[in-house]
Amino acid sequence: MAPLLIFLLALALILVLTTKLRINPFLSLLTVSLLVAILAAKPFDGLESMLTGMSRVMYQLGIIIVCGSIIGTILDGIGGTSVIADDIIRISKRPILALNVLGFLVAIPVMCCILAYVIFIPIAREIAAKQKLPIGVAATSLSLGTLASYELIYPAPGVYSAASEFGVVGTDIVLLGLIIAIPTSLVGYLYAQRFCKLGGVPTTVTETEQKRISRLRAYPPIVVPVALIFSKLVLPIPLLNFLGNPNIALLIGVFLAFSAAQGFRRDTVNTWTREAVRRGGGILMVLCAGGALGSTLAMTGVGHEIGALVIQSGVPALFVPFLVAVAIQSVQGSRLVTFLIVPSIILPVLPELGLPLELALMSIASGTFLVSHANDSYFWTVVELADMTPSAGYRCYTIGGMVLGAVALSMTVLVYVSGIFGV
Repeated sequence: MAPLLIFLLALALILVLTTKLRINPFLSLLTVSLLVAILAAKPFDGLESMLTGMSRVMYQLGIIIVCGSIIGTILDGIGGTSVIADDIIRISKRPILALNVLGFLVAIPVMCCILAYVIFIPIAREIAAKQKLPIGVAATSLSLGTLASYELIYPAPGVYSAASEFGVVGTDIVLLGLIIAIPTSLVGYLYAQRFCKLGGVPTTVTETEQKRISRLRAYPPIVVPVALIFSKLVLPIPLLNFLGNPNIALLIGVFLAFSAAQGFRRDTVNTWTREAVRRGGGILMVLCAGGALGSTLAMTGVGHEIGALVIQSGVPALFVPFLVAVAIQSVQGSRLVTFLIVPSIILPVLPELGLPLELALMSIASGTFLVSHANDSYFWTVVELADMTPSAGYRCYTIGGMVLGAVALSMTVLVYVSGIFGV
């Protein structure tokens, strides 16, 4: 069967299985992955690709997801998230906007939009509870803020990789990324406020004297891991290189959460921990299944097939890198992989397109927002940690990402028309 037809059939089946039939996402994703391999007449290669995709996600996110779940659950249980949420509400007149800004600012130093979301989603849940807002509003504002900076601002890993291949590393690409990313992030906040009133209103912790803890106990499990990860970037010291590894930093955050829980019954803390590991493990399995689907779809070669069609289509030059990135991203799900693949496809035709390298890069970056769905591990991270349904995830995260991509591309077009960057 033709790769493009396989891709479209896979998307349709995922939508039906997860939203209409409400089959567990783990089973739905694995079933569709196996079906893709069979339709591509590569059942054994497909099985190997599925296992490779699953192992890649486990390698990258296993410790991070489970440790983040433990930190959030314990802080919620002891009232730490309530303390931090109260502070954000007190300082900011728009706490949902503050979440968007937090995600935007933290995603770059921690070098991962997923990690930034995992760190702050417990705070987002508590803010939603205190403001009596559906969780979709807070979770979407946070997640879209992390995407805006992670996808557009150098030196985020994907932008860094593509900028290096294009040879445009420097202050110009940093400033250009900021010019495009800031309004893109703000539009993400506005989209969340207007269109993402989905999901239930989270329940807040009981605000009794026993539950209230000091700021000195509430903040370290979140602040210290972020500081360690950031310090690794600015101080290349071997010890900080180790402690600043996200896996180690989050593990340190777990022990700080245990320390903050002193005074609470040990049996209670152990119960919270078991629940957090169970929840984190369940989320991780869904992420792994998403990795399996992305890897299997990539095996069919449909991404390159769509990319070739776009290049030959005769669309305006600035839209070519964007559409190729959209094709690759929608097929395999990983933004970093999209950033790694698309420059090699685009570089040979750039002289013919006549595009400045900086704007070609921003066009690619804009395309990585689209179309993120069930094969994207961040999709399932947002959905599962916010307790949203897949259909709510498509509306809040997938369509929200499409809106951000359109805004980023529009900003890129404005810069192109202004003539600031010459060929």
